[in-house]
Amino acid sequence: MEGHGVDFGRRDRQENEPRMRVDRGQRGSRVKSVRVVAGSLRSSAAALLVLTVAGCAVLGGKPAPLDTFELSAPSVDVRAHSRRQILIAQPSALKALDSQNIVIRPSDRSIQFLKGAQWADRLPLIVQARLAETFQRSGSFAGVGKPGEGLAIDYQIIVEVRSFEVRVNGGEHADVELFVRILNDRNGEVRASKSFTASAPVSGSGNAAYVGALDNAFGQAAKDIVRWTDQTI
Repeated sequence: MEGHGVDFGRRDRQENEPRMRVDRGQRGSRVKSVRVVAGSLRSSAAALLVLTVAGCAVLGGKPAPLDTFELSAPSVDVRAHSRRQILIAQPSALKALDSQNIVIRPSDRSIQFLKGAQWADRLPLIVQARLAETFQRSGSFAGVGKPGEGLAIDYQIIVEVRSFEVRVNGGEHADVELFVRILNDRNGEVRASKSFTASAPVSGSGNAAYVGALDNAFGQAAKDIVRWTDQTI
């Protein structure tokens, strides 16, 4: 059968057609050399292209640093002076509060996290440290410590962080609720329990204003807890 203008036979190489030779190099080498010789380049040295297979580092931009915040420990005056030694246990909290995220509540059934900001540590650890410092500043107790410090204690102060957020519906304000139990460490009985709530308005704008309101609300709750504990034990 005759072809239709297509020559399937071997063609003679044209004078100016490039010729390519690939040198494999040594066994196991990841570098190959490719030599290209064209008729128009015969008067010059042969061109040598070296292709190297190597990994490429992808350089991405670093994320902007987050604003990092702490809570402060307020000073508090108390009337009585207990000789008891107390331990501030690590507070418990739901997962949304047991993190470095700063909670914003736009409605009763939804929460968000403050953009570009974080706590310096997990919130329960900060509450524990600042509450212990508030008890110490009162000067009303023989000893105040945290687990692992080797303190011989009479009572444990057990805290549950139930609310620690900024509400942005119906006026911006911070809400803090801490449920506290005083546990007799000698017999395991709960001496007393109470819920402490505090609220503070947001003054100004920006992340620092939101955290400032939370700090004010926490400070009020912490002082109330110290006074109540001092009167109870």
